[in-house]
Amino acid sequence: MSKKHVFLCLSLDVEEEGLFRSSYALDTAPVSNLQHLRRLRPLCELGAQPTLFCAYPVLKDDTAWRYIEEFAGEHTLEIGAHMHHWNTPPGQYKTGTDHVSSVPASLLGDDVFSAKLESILSLCRERTGRRPVSFRMGRWDLHAGHWPLLAKAGLTCDASVRPLHMGSTPLQGPDHYTAPQTTPYTVSTGYGPVFEVPLTVTSLSPLISRSLQKLGNKKAASSLQHWGALALLPVYHPLWAMKAVTSLSIARGNDVLSLTWHSSEMMPGGNPHMPDDKSIDAFMAKCHAYLAWLMDTYDVTFATMDGLRQIKQASCPVLNKTGCDWTCPAPQNEQSHQ
Repeated sequence: MSKKHVFLCLSLDVEEEGLFRSSYALDTAPVSNLQHLRRLRPLCELGAQPTLFCAYPVLKDDTAWRYIEEFAGEHTLEIGAHMHHWNTPPGQYKTGTDHVSSVPASLLGDDVFSAKLESILSLCRERTGRRPVSFRMGRWDLHAGHWPLLAKAGLTCDASVRPLHMGSTPLQGPDHYTAPQTTPYTVSTGYGPVFEVPLTVTSLSPLISRSLQKLGNKKAASSLQHWGALALLPVYHPLWAMKAVTSLSIARGNDVLSLTWHSSEMMPGGNPHMPDDKSIDAFMAKCHAYLAWLMDTYDVTFATMDGLRQIKQASCPVLNKTGCDWTCPAPQNEQSHQ
């Protein structure tokens, strides 16, 4: 019997340290974790083609960027943009302190959002010679009004949507609750299409997730991600759970897997779950075992985010839905931003 074919996109949020203690630096932030990118090499030797979503502090730091250049010289990868709006210029926070504990993207006006987006895309072009085409919003905090701004900036692929993830209010996060769990899709924006590769998430019980949606209780629905859903976030799940979410997702019709973690989670102490080298070695061994299992169980094609877009966009659905943040209403006359 032939194996079922699946695509695997491995991505990292390549960013500063200190983001797992509810503290967000508004200015200078350490990026020493970039020296640990080398831990990805065994995964690349299996065939993985990582997409590195780079935040502004990483792109700005010469030493951090040299680690990325060295790694890029050895492996097939893509450099994308990762916006931490709280420390991407131009600044807008005036708190009298150098850290904040809450950074809701819904407070950003369109002009400020676009200016920050231009800052990081321009800096990335200075580093690589080309503007990135793939994007991920920090904290999964992408809202409906951001889609046209991404397309205007020339971005053609996004990986900011986390299905079954919802804040009880816009200040607590976006509404990605009803986003498709089984397929990438294209969002019409009026300025060109954006191809969305959502995080692989599957409900443990579709009946429960649908029931919470019908009840209209946002507080209850926003809690589902903590007890009623599995996601391909390997820092937080054992190998058996990673296999389970993969098998469930594929059985429900998905053929694209999106696996992700943060660069700082490969540095001792970068995440409270990763206090020392021993814990990180075990984590990377788990990721290696997962990829080996996946390749043994399925016919796997590894792809960067933009590589997947080039393969899949022509055949994927174009989705439009109001009242949520995982897409936006389709304009009557779709026009290219070119």
